Amino acid sequence: MTDCVFCKIVSNEIPSTVVYEDDVVKAFLDLTQVTKGHTLVVPKKHVPDIFAYDAELAAQVFARLPKIARAIRDSDPKITGMNILINNGEVAYQSVFHSHIHLIPRYDASDDFSIHFGDHSAQYDSAKRQAVADSITEKVGD
Repeated sequence: MTDCVFCKIVSNEIPSTVVYEDDVVKAFLDLTQVTKGHTLVVPKKHVPDIFAYDAELAAQVFARLPKIARAIRDSDPKITGMNILINNGEVAYQSVFHSHIHLIPRYDASDDFSIHFGDHSAQYDSAKRQAVADSITEKVGD
């Protein structure tokens, strides 16, 4: 894609601070640095989101995550955890429509990053949960 900022980073048209690169992915520091070491892992092949991955690309990209995550963790003894996020679609906070995986090192509870998981368990009895599961299961084979 000619207008994709991540494609331009992959092709070195736009500079980035690279932490890892091979023939499948490029990993570089996010400009926002939500926390120190916040890294983006992007497939070199342009795919807009997780829904566009085929099994081979997914296997190749995701196989590299543990190595990159461990390197980030090992780079600073103050890192005590890591959030790994993929935002897919505007409603899910995706702002660049070239798939990318955020590796966000966590230092402590006050490191200015949070996620909120609402508890809606009271709205789902076992029958409702099973109906949701069934609707997903029937689409897995598609």
